[in-house]
Amino acid sequence: MQNITVIGSGTMGNGIAHTFAQFGYKVSLVDIEQKFLDKAIATITKNIDRQVAKGSITENDKQNTLKNISTFTKLEDGAKNADLVVEAATENIELKLTIFRDLDKICKPETILSSNTSSISITRIGSATKRADKVIGMHFMNPVPLMKLVEVIRGKQTSDAVTKRVMETSRLLKKIPVEVNDAPGFVANRILMPMINEAIYTLHESVAGVEEIDTVMKLGMAHPMGPLQLADFIGLDVCLSIQQVLFDGFKNPKYAPCPLLAEMVKARHLGVKSGTGFYKYSAGSKELAVAERFRKQP
Repeated sequence: MQNITVIGSGTMGNGIAHTFAQFGYKVSLVDIEQKFLDKAIATITKNIDRQVAKGSITENDKQNTLKNISTFTKLEDGAKNADLVVEAATENIELKLTIFRDLDKICKPETILSSNTSSISITRIGSATKRADKVIGMHFMNPVPLMKLVEVIRGKQTSDAVTKRVMETSRLLKKIPVEVNDAPGFVANRILMPMINEAIYTLHESVAGVEEIDTVMKLGMAHPMGPLQLADFIGLDVCLSIQQVLFDGFKNPKYAPCPLLAEMVKARHLGVKSGTGFYKYSAGSKELAVAERFRKQP
């Protein structure tokens, strides 16, 4: 596989495009507007500049990586020659189903269609195509160029051959792929999101404050960052979406999203990307934000 199409140029999409391009693949990056693509290329360039400054790659590597990325605003133009597609659009099931229906018509019969979804059923996504055996999950971790894990999710009809090929491709990116079966939240988010949700409940019920909760988990459990700061980093809207998928999938009240999480998303306090979540973010600084105002008082 040499021609890779990445759909969606946001945080995950541009990171995936960066990673494939750095390892010599020809990448077609697709989004609905050129301004999103221009922003993605600027982000990729900035991130590569950091690698050059650290000495992990050369200036020549940088130029080759950027040359390997082409941008497209029309799905057909960007995907018609793909050997592998990685969809990294918004975590919305109807949008993903539409994209995969279109890809099934556009792409070559042998093209593998993968999704970077963090929680949505690969089996359901595959059912929108006539090639369910070639539909698979490639759940990269953020930031993609640095994080080693790729959660490779098999749908009910995903073939052994496609799974093997995607695992091998992940290793060629110097990632560590882990094969898992299709279930709500897979492994990573089935474990991570309930922990984050419980941390938010702990704040909501005034057991402790934001910094206290994060400090307990960092110092007591050796987590590199606390769950509330991590939620800000992921995006509170994404956390809510994944938690809702878990709740709908398992029909178990223990997966119900915390009301505080829903209130913060409604108020558009989404974390790093909005500038305010459990903390405020400005010019690289971090301080306590308005989350305290939403929680219950003892």
